[in-house]
Amino acid sequence: MKKLFALVALVATLVGCGCNHCENSCDKYNSVVYEFNVRQATEEGTFVAAEKYLPELKSMGVDIVWLMPISPIGVDGRKGTLGSYYSIIDYKAVNPEFGTMEDFDHFLATAHNLGLKVIIDWVANHTSRDANWWKEGKKDWYVLDEKTGLPIVEYDWTDIAKLNYKNEDMREAMLDALKFWIEKGVDGYRCDVAMNVPADFWKRAWEEVRKINPDVYLLAEGEETWLHEAGFEATYAWELHHIFNAMAKGGSETKNVAGDGTIKTDAKGVKDLKEYMVRDDAKYPAPAMRLMFTSNHDENSWAGTEFERMGDAHKALAALTFVMPKSQPLIYTGQEIALSRRLQFFEKDSIVELVDTEYGKEYRDFYRTLCSFRHANKALAAGENVAPVEFVEGVGENVLAFTRQKEDNTVLCLFNFSAEPTTVTLTEKEAGDYKCACGKAQSFKAGDEVELAGWGFMLLAK
Repeated sequence: MKKLFALVALVATLVGCGCNHCENSCDKYNSVVYEFNVRQATEEGTFVAAEKYLPELKSMGVDIVWLMPISPIGVDGRKGTLGSYYSIIDYKAVNPEFGTMEDFDHFLATAHNLGLKVIIDWVANHTSRDANWWKEGKKDWYVLDEKTGLPIVEYDWTDIAKLNYKNEDMREAMLDALKFWIEKGVDGYRCDVAMNVPADFWKRAWEEVRKINPDVYLLAEGEETWLHEAGFEATYAWELHHIFNAMAKGGSETKNVAGDGTIKTDAKGVKDLKEYMVRDDAKYPAPAMRLMFTSNHDENSWAGTEFERMGDAHKALAALTFVMPKSQPLIYTGQEIALSRRLQFFEKDSIVELVDTEYGKEYRDFYRTLCSFRHANKALAAGENVAPVEFVEGVGENVLAFTRQKEDNTVLCLFNFSAEPTTVTLTEKEAGDYKCACGKAQSFKAGDEVELAGWGFMLLAK
């Protein structure tokens, strides 16, 4: 007689497994990134206050802390009261809103002592319109409007000035600034609109930077494959993110990240997701990594929270980012406490609940369990020998089921991407003794059925 393994609601499945952060968690190919919004993470909005939260991130299983831009912000054309983090005055200084350079140095040292890497958000495409370079009269360092003689404006970014990469002096100054922070001990960069900066600049920059720190970590905001050829290790999986939104909502219409238009997406299903996985694997050869996420600063502020965009599917989709091939999963500030509002981008909008480590325990445990599961299973790591996906067939059009295997480690992942409960019948190939992400032992024989709740999933490993 077939056994029926019921998977109750997700929250009951993935809580508090109690696994410790395993030894290979510092490996960038098996790591988890946390995007840290220093302005909003605490009431103070400072490095000193943010530093106190680092042990919690370590406990949760985070490996890489990505700080949104920490440089001083321009005044000319400033948006809102505090301005955009991405409107930079001085590449070698810190925003006084966050504290002093000494405060940053202490934050960095504390993170390193905890075993965390720190990368900073780098804005190489543009400066503020009143940046030091502009005020110093270096007008040829900018792309100028022929009519006004002022720097051109991209998109609706009226507070920025586009840099001119045909100017070699500007390139050298940018490279000098990049080296400055690596020499300070920063572990790498997330590079804003990296695809708008010439490939030859990035290639030379990363060659020079790696002379200082060969293990530097480089993440590009962009999906262009040439970014990897230019030295970046990870790129954004934007297409996947839009598929997520469309799967959850049966098609979607959301504000784009610039906030000046809409993105319309046709309804998507598991078939589209599987096709994407095959296509993405071929498009980005190993060891390329792909940043996968259900939220980030752009999506949260301009398109909506994961609850708005993904509804009841948000947990299943978050879990999927931890087990996809070549994935580097991302957690954005506030996701670990189920923050259900859009953060204001240009104003102070503190997440006062974040520092209370007992607040939002369900979601803290949810992400802690996902981090532990990823770290504990080498089959989930990216890198040169990334474990391929083998789809389980015959499971229904709304079910995504696959295995990944590396050496003696196998993971079995089952997802129900519909609101209706369903069952998955396992074959001899999936049979065996597993441990659930929650730590519970599970044994399966060929013909056993696993029941998945609506939008439910099960992550298993042996």
